[in-house]
Amino acid sequence: RFAVSVGYWKDPYIQYFVRQAKERKAPEINRGKLGWEWGHLTCYYARVHGVSYLIKAFLEKTECNCQIVNLGAGMDTLFWRLKDENLLPRKYFEVDFPMIVARKIHNIKSKPPLSKPIMESHSGDSLLIDSHSLDSSRYSIVGADLRFSSDLEEKLKKHSLDVHLPTLLVAECVLVYMTPQQSANLLKWAASTFPVAMVINYEQVNMRDRFGQIMIENLQRRQCNLAGVELCSSLDSQRERLLVNGWENARAIDMMKVYSFLPQADVKRIEALEFLDEKELFEQLMQHYCICWASKDSSNL
Repeated sequence: RFAVSVGYWKDPYIQYFVRQAKERKAPEINRGKLGWEWGHLTCYYARVHGVSYLIKAFLEKTECNCQIVNLGAGMDTLFWRLKDENLLPRKYFEVDFPMIVARKIHNIKSKPPLSKPIMESHSGDSLLIDSHSLDSSRYSIVGADLRFSSDLEEKLKKHSLDVHLPTLLVAECVLVYMTPQQSANLLKWAASTFPVAMVINYEQVNMRDRFGQIMIENLQRRQCNLAGVELCSSLDSQRERLLVNGWENARAIDMMKVYSFLPQADVKRIEALEFLDEKELFEQLMQHYCICWASKDSSNL
């Protein structure tokens, strides 16, 4: 929300899910810490645009005759942003822990700018909504644990998942919190369930070097355990995990590379928002996150 309020990108819906960030001190007060924060904001900017680019390419290829399953979606606002751009897939699913889902549904029910677009896109029978799930004809939120794919599939099918439709699965900083075996099961399940599918994974990479180790230690200090970090050792290991779990084609690029592909006029605009000279730190941070994507394509999309 802070990045949006400063102007890194537009998201009119995030304000309904996240409270206003506290004011930050001026850059000169703590240059080092702010260099780190600026790096993270720019990394978020590259992530939002990079992931969005791939999602829109998939929607274009399928002419929106597809479904999206957002895994570990949290307070993500993509459904509303796609609706505003007239780019909604046939159905958009979100999955997260029941506790997270309950909080999101509460926000949706209590805020008309969130509930109204769901009603507008809904057709058919009455909309189903309880504390741990929401099901309309175009948008569903499912409370489930991604570590158990049979439970996940059952819940998604209850909400009209169509395995014959081209399907895009999105996971942003999700698989790294699962053990390698758990994430492998999830990727295998997806690859074997949908004849035409694509998966996008955004998470850490190059975690075996000194900078990566410092990142891990910082997270551990905050009781944040990256159970799947061993698969984040390189771009090759990220690609390999997708290929060994049933995906036909896989690519992975670090966020520095993503950043270099973004429209340069907009990059100049965001770099002018908060000028800081911590370029080296920023580049290191960007080289420790990546976007990977893989496809399985029986109909040559």
